[in-house]
Amino acid sequence: MGYKLSKKEKVNEIIRCGKSPQYFIDNYCRISHPMHGLIPFKTYDYQKDLLKDFNDYRFNIILKARQLGISTISAGYIVWFMMFHRDKNILVIATKFQTAANLVKKVKSITNNLPDFIKIAKISVDNRTAFELNNGSQIKAGTTSGDAGRSEALSLLVIDEAAHVDGLEELWTGLYPTLSTGGRCIALSTPNGVGNWFHKTYVDAEAEENDFHTINLPWDVHPDRDQEWFEKETKNMSRRQIAQELECNFNTSGDTVIHPDDMQWIFENQKDPVYRTGWDRNFWIWEKYIEGASYLLVADVARGDGKDSSVFHVLRLDNMSVVAEYQGKPSLDLYSQILFDAGKEYGDCLLVVENNGIGISVLEKLKDLSYPNLYYSIKGTHEFVESYKGAYDDRAVPGFTTSTKTRPLIVAKLEEFIRNKLITIHSTRLFHELKTFIWHNGKPQAMRSYHDDLVMALAIGCWVRDTALQVNKTEIEYKKAMLGGIMKTDTTMNTQIKGQEGYAQSFHQKYEKEIKQTKEFFWIYKG
Repeated sequence: MGYKLSKKEKVNEIIRCGKSPQYFIDNYCRISHPMHGLIPFKTYDYQKDLLKDFNDYRFNIILKARQLGISTISAGYIVWFMMFHRDKNILVIATKFQTAANLVKKVKSITNNLPDFIKIAKISVDNRTAFELNNGSQIKAGTTSGDAGRSEALSLLVIDEAAHVDGLEELWTGLYPTLSTGGRCIALSTPNGVGNWFHKTYVDAEAEENDFHTINLPWDVHPDRDQEWFEKETKNMSRRQIAQELECNFNTSGDTVIHPDDMQWIFENQKDPVYRTGWDRNFWIWEKYIEGASYLLVADVARGDGKDSSVFHVLRLDNMSVVAEYQGKPSLDLYSQILFDAGKEYGDCLLVVENNGIGISVLEKLKDLSYPNLYYSIKGTHEFVESYKGAYDDRAVPGFTTSTKTRPLIVAKLEEFIRNKLITIHSTRLFHELKTFIWHNGKPQAMRSYHDDLVMALAIGCWVRDTALQVNKTEIEYKKAMLGGIMKTDTTMNTQIKGQEGYAQSFHQKYEKEIKQTKEFFWIYKG
C-alpha cells in the first residue's frame, strides 16, 4: 500500500491519527484474514462505538457474542494507545495464558504492518509474549496466578474472556490498586452463568454501583448476520451454548443444576406477590388459603450467625404451586411463631422443618405451641410418620434430616419437578438462588458467597410431596376403602314404624354407629 504524501501531509495525518483511534485504525491498520491474508481493518458501527467508549470511560465491561472481532478492535485500540502515548504500561490476562499471548501477538502484528511514516515509535524490545516501543510504552501477557502486574502501575488492563477466568475476584483485588493513578480497564467476555466476577461486576455496573461502563453486544449487532444465519449457526448447538456464545444471556449460560431451558421457563413465570406482609414484609403471598385444598409448609432455619436467612415455602399440593414464601432473619422465638401462624393460616398444613442443628430448637418451640401437624420420620430410614404417631414413637424424630445421603435425592427430585414443569415458581428471590445453584466438583451447591436456603427448602418439599405423602395417600385411600366396607356391612331398612329395626330416626340416631366408628378411626382420615 503506497502513501504519496508530502511531509506536511504526513505530519497532518499523524496528528489526525493521534487524535482519533477510529481514524487511525480505519486508514492505516491492517489485520490478518484467514482467507484473504493481510487486509485493511475497516470497522463496523458497533466497533466504532467501542472505540469511542474506550476513550470516554476509564472502565469498560463488554458482554459479547463470539466472532464479533472484539479482541481485534481492542488490539487496534491498544496499538493506538501505545503508539501515540509515551510510557504506557499494558497488561493482558485471560482464562488461558495463550489467549492473552494471542492478543499481544495481534497487537504486534498490527504494529509491524503500519506504514513507516505512521510508526512514530518502533519496537525496541521484542519477546514472544511481550514487547516494548522506543517511546517507553510496553505490553505483556500475564498469568492469572501469582503476582502478575501487582507490583507495577498499569496504564491499561485488558481482561479477555473474563467470565471464564478462575479466581478473578482475588486477582482483581490485587490488580485494582495498580490502576489508581489513572489506569484504564477493558473487561470482555461471553457470559458463563452467574455469580462469577464478570457477572457480578456487569450487574453492579448496570445498577451504577461501580465505575464500569456496560456494553452489550449480542450476535445481531453484526450487519452481516440475520435470522437465517442464526438458525444455521445454532442448528447443532444446545440452549446453553446459544445463550453463552450468541445471546449474551447470563441466566441460561453456565453450569447450573437446573437446565438453561428450564431456567428460562422459570424466568418467564416470575411475578410480584399479591401481598407482602409479616413483621418485616418478607412474607410474600401469591395465593391465599382455599378451603378444601391441601398444603405443605417446608422450612429451613438459619444458623443464627447473621449470614443466612430463615426461609419457608407454602406449596399447594394439587398443582404444586408455591403460593407463599418467607425469607428473613427473625429470632428463633419469632420465627417459630411465624411458622405456627403460617401453618394455621393454610389449614393446619403439614409443617416440615429441616432439623439440622438449630432447627431442633424451632421444632421444640412448635411442639410447645401445640402445632397439630408436624412432620416426623423414622431415624435412619427417613420413613414418614404422621404427627399423631410420631409424638409417641421412640423411633421417630421431628423434622427432615438433610444429609450426604438425602441431599442428592432431594435435589434430584427438585430438578425432576422443574424439568417436567410440575411445579409453579413465581419468586424472584428463589429464581436468583437457582441461577447460582451449580455443580461443583460433582456436588450441587450454591456458588461461593451465595446462598441456597430457598432452593433446599423447595427441594425438601418436592421430595416429601412425591415420596412420603404419595405413599401416605395410597395408604389412606386403602384404609378409607376398608373402613367404608366395614360400615356398609351393617345395613338397615327404613321404616315408619317406631321401635322396628330400620325406623327412620334422627340423623344422629340413625348414624350413631357410623359416627362412633368415624371417631374411633379418625386417624384414617387425616392427611
